[in-house]
Amino acid sequence: MTTAQHPAVGPALASLRRARELFLLGRRLPDGVPEDVVAAWKRARFFGVRHDLKDPAPDAPRRSVRAPESLLLNAARPVLERIGPALGTGQTSLVLTDERLRVLWACGLGPGEPCDDLSEQVVGHNSAALALHTRRRAEVHGPEHFLDLWQDVSTVSVPVRAPETGRVVGTVTVSGGLCTAWGPHPGAPLAEAAASAVEAELLSRSRTAERVLLDAYLRAAGEQGREVVALDGRNRLVSEAAGRLLSPEALDVLERGAVALLLDWDPGRGAHREPDSAPAATGACAPNPLSASGPADGPVGGPADGPADGPEAPTGPAPTTGLTPTTGPTPTTGPTPTTSYRIRLPVGAGCTAILIPVPHLGSVVGVVAVLAPVGHATVASAARTVVGLAGSSAPWRHAVGRAVELAESSEPLLLVGERGTGKTSLARELASNPLIMDAAESELRLDADELVMDRGPILIRHVERLAQSGTAVLNSLLESHPGAPLMVTYTPGAPPGPCLLRLLDTLSARSVTLPALRERPDDIRELLTALAPRQAPGRPPLSWTLDALRALEQHPWPGNVTELAHLVRALAEQRRATGPVRRTELPDPVREGPAIRRLSPMEHAERAAILEALRLHGGNKVRAAAALGIARATLYRKLRGYRG
Repeated sequence: MTTAQHPAVGPALASLRRARELFLLGRRLPDGVPEDVVAAWKRARFFGVRHDLKDPAPDAPRRSVRAPESLLLNAARPVLERIGPALGTGQTSLVLTDERLRVLWACGLGPGEPCDDLSEQVVGHNSAALALHTRRRAEVHGPEHFLDLWQDVSTVSVPVRAPETGRVVGTVTVSGGLCTAWGPHPGAPLAEAAASAVEAELLSRSRTAERVLLDAYLRAAGEQGREVVALDGRNRLVSEAAGRLLSPEALDVLERGAVALLLDWDPGRGAHREPDSAPAATGACAPNPLSASGPADGPVGGPADGPADGPEAPTGPAPTTGLTPTTGPTPTTGPTPTTSYRIRLPVGAGCTAILIPVPHLGSVVGVVAVLAPVGHATVASAARTVVGLAGSSAPWRHAVGRAVELAESSEPLLLVGERGTGKTSLARELASNPLIMDAAESELRLDADELVMDRGPILIRHVERLAQSGTAVLNSLLESHPGAPLMVTYTPGAPPGPCLLRLLDTLSARSVTLPALRERPDDIRELLTALAPRQAPGRPPLSWTLDALRALEQHPWPGNVTELAHLVRALAEQRRATGPVRRTELPDPVREGPAIRRLSPMEHAERAAILEALRLHGGNKVRAAAALGIARATLYRKLRGYRG
């Protein structure tokens, strides 16, 4: 799972206990007290946590002990209930929390009252909060805790990561009596094993859930030609008919609505809204020994009584903003009827959409959207294929709007931008059938008389590569015919010579600078749709997981749109897998992200070798390290160093 630094225990605990007493009295601390422990005590005091706390909310009514349903709890419960009986009757407990440190499940016996919130704001320093912060195994012993209640308790916590994204979704904690011997917490192997088993169950259920969503999508699509989209927040299945009908904006609205609906059904997915109330949770065994009960109105989520009915027909949540429960007969994704919701799409979308939740094992694993064209709907894909105009970010729309405004007259126009930003594509959209002359492909022999002949607009690409004689011809042309229908593209690079500088100065009043792709990452999703080649009949259009989209949006794209177009074309032609493109399928520089600092040639070679080994071994760092002949710790250190 993860490595951890083992704190010094034994004789050091006595001095730490004395230091804590001095801290509580407001006196000067002796030298040698760990800074991170002191900082944790100070945070607890800042949050207003009382060190003699017995119950964080003594006057509040005790909440229900029924656990809030979530994907994490549903996956972890069978694993933890198998491990729970092995704890015996000793002073040991096993606790599961979510990513907000709400206790979802607890088993075992130990000191203190049951606790349903392990956040530092409620109980101060503890191993679960530390593991969530550091994203690795963490131990907290006796006086390192802030509460008097835990002065004779040692705990070890291990983060639980989502199998596909690596995001920490919770923690597993083992607590017991105070450890006085040097070395790892004796419960560390149990915590590591439990976390690994929960992650394996999450992965298994994730794959099962994807199959359930795929089946629901295929049933809803029925025969070819139906407009259907399936979404689960990570994957996106779009039928060919839906791909022709939906604009990128409408698809984004569908995805946001689907994710919001999933969060309403399952707060454990990581919803950021604060529900009105939520329960504490326990498992089949005894209460959590880690201490006092959390506040009744604390930042916890889930319906107060958990889900109502059986696993395949859960009752629906209050509708999310923008979603309206439908009335009357609606399409369904299978034999089990479910509540469906109508979602508001952008004006001019040309269709309506109904979202149908897909239930599985007591939770909702995805949403199927059934579309219906409205009136004489225009085909959105026709507009999306225009790469030169694709994009809705503010920098891009400002540049395109300025270019369109200037192009309304037949006077010269200068388009400036880095290599691959789309200067030529935009110019072709601004002018009807221009005569294109490329200085990068061959030496141009320009004649001013020929250029001003009535032959329509002229586009000269890569004017920075034009010979000095050709640049002089353009300067002469603009002097004699300042309104010539001329468009010029310029890629900044080496300092321009005097002749080129004069030309740029002449055109500067009617120039537009196109933003680099890294300056408009919000446009990448729309560009992916515009750049994707048309698929063969019966094959769905190229789609992308959210993790892959995040990687694409974080990449600096030195080649801009041209580089992105090459990537999309290569995936479309060479890809053998089905379903949305995953992050693991992207090229190494895109998948791993840019290095934060400049690497030396040797580090570049090392990094490339490590990334290739990780690719060959499916991301398994242990096997990659073995294949490279280095220790796993060395592999981690080098990867951290490349990004540091």
